[in-house]
Amino acid sequence: MQSKFIMMTPNKNLTFPAIFAETVKKFGSSKAMALVGQTPITYNELDTKIKALIAFYEKLDIHAGDKVAILSTNMPNWGVVYYATTFIGAVIVPILPDFTQFEIENILNHSEAKAVFVSKGLASKIDKINSESLEFTIAIEDFEIKNETSVKFSLSAQVKNSYHVNEDDMAAIIYTSGTTGSSKGVMLSHKNICSNATSAKHIHPIDETDRFLSILPLSHTYENTLGFVIPMIAGSCIYYLGKTPVPSLLISALKEVKPTIMFSVPLIIEKIYKSKILPTINGKSITKNLYKIPFFRKRLNAIAGKKLMETFGGELTFFGIGGAKLNDQVELFLKEAKFPYAIGYGLTETAPLIAGAGVNQTKHRSTGPALDGVTLKIHNPDPKTQIGEVWAKGDNVMMGYYKDPEKTKEVLSDDGWLKTGDLARMDKNNFLYVESRLKNMIVGSSGENIYPEAIESLINNFKHVVESVVVEKKGKLVAMVYFNYEELEQQYKYLKREVSGYVDQQVDELLEELQVYVNSRVNKFSQLQLVVAQVDPFQKTATHKIKRFLYC
Repeated sequence: MQSKFIMMTPNKNLTFPAIFAETVKKFGSSKAMALVGQTPITYNELDTKIKALIAFYEKLDIHAGDKVAILSTNMPNWGVVYYATTFIGAVIVPILPDFTQFEIENILNHSEAKAVFVSKGLASKIDKINSESLEFTIAIEDFEIKNETSVKFSLSAQVKNSYHVNEDDMAAIIYTSGTTGSSKGVMLSHKNICSNATSAKHIHPIDETDRFLSILPLSHTYENTLGFVIPMIAGSCIYYLGKTPVPSLLISALKEVKPTIMFSVPLIIEKIYKSKILPTINGKSITKNLYKIPFFRKRLNAIAGKKLMETFGGELTFFGIGGAKLNDQVELFLKEAKFPYAIGYGLTETAPLIAGAGVNQTKHRSTGPALDGVTLKIHNPDPKTQIGEVWAKGDNVMMGYYKDPEKTKEVLSDDGWLKTGDLARMDKNNFLYVESRLKNMIVGSSGENIYPEAIESLINNFKHVVESVVVEKKGKLVAMVYFNYEELEQQYKYLKREVSGYVDQQVDELLEELQVYVNSRVNKFSQLQLVVAQVDPFQKTATHKIKRFLYC
């Protein structure tokens, strides 16, 4: 079947149909995507499925400008829906699987979605939803319409119409999980996403031989652009777990796929370091003491790095980390372990990447320099620290917030600068060092700027600490700390102590010790007045950032 898509310019066209057509032309017979354990479909087969779904849309009278939502776990058909929707000029609305029924209903209503594709495990979340605009609920596994028998999806169906898509047409509305509690619909154009993916692709060599293992939700812009659009441009193959990436499933998938490229959030690699690497080193007094000496620490980290590479399948060339700040100690380990990690920084509003460093260019604590095609500046920097708000400009900067011109005006200047809300500084080589969210920054009693993330970084490197949040309460700097209670209980069993409340006693002692530890390492106005134990893990966003607004 000949393609019916008409491109607007013969030159590089930053739209999904144009880029995909080029990929099919170059890599049609190459593997495109699959669930782990299944045979991948090729780009030619993916092209056939996309066209069949467009023909299905024509029967349902879904056309340019209509909104189509996806509420699904990662799978090849997620990509089929995404591309079919954007190829006809309709707008895709990806919804994070962990959103509540209330949030999903708000998104479907606010976006005025005409159809929603749902995976079986999430179908119950929309069973009782009220939406005036929603006409079709479709199972993403087989494209069967709920309560509809007359219209059927057919893989052999032919596209009847031609479709014209422009670079500046809206491609997606992304509802942010956010850490502030307010979910906004970020409007991204074809150019926003495609330009970002094209530029980001230059950070690391990628081709049709690469294998991506996707473990983050495709509905988040980070995984969507970097782990979904980039491999399509390069003709690479993407493998999906199909389920929540629990350790046993992930280890099995790594062994089978032997990925060359992965994207992750810090929490995953931090857990591996704290639960696997450190206990091995601290398990023997000799290695524990040697680890305190830089020369031996580097040697031990190098040995651990080789084992870590084997765990990841042995063929990894790029492990991208983003979505939240990476723990300093863990980054030092990755660097000394010669693990192929890379750091990136961005926002949903920038589709998402605005800065990044490749495997051999990383600098400790830095998110790297500006991406090609993106201009960064530090607005109104502090004269002493040179820290100020990051402003960004480029083709990847969003169109605005859907139906919210007031909030759009708050973050987009008249001349196109996006105010990121992040505080950072730049070194002489233009490498960016993000310090804090502007909203998170605490102003001390004498006007000093206190960056809670810097204090949390110290706390999180303390023994038995899993995570922490530093907030201001009634004029006091308070640290809320979640300890590894399982680890403490194991220690209790090992010592065969039979003292009631042993763990609680240990926590109280740790809190006192922690306060002394932190206050001896920070300036006077950043010292903690109170340290309290958090009983349950902190609630998090899709990229595992703590929802700070719940604890302030």
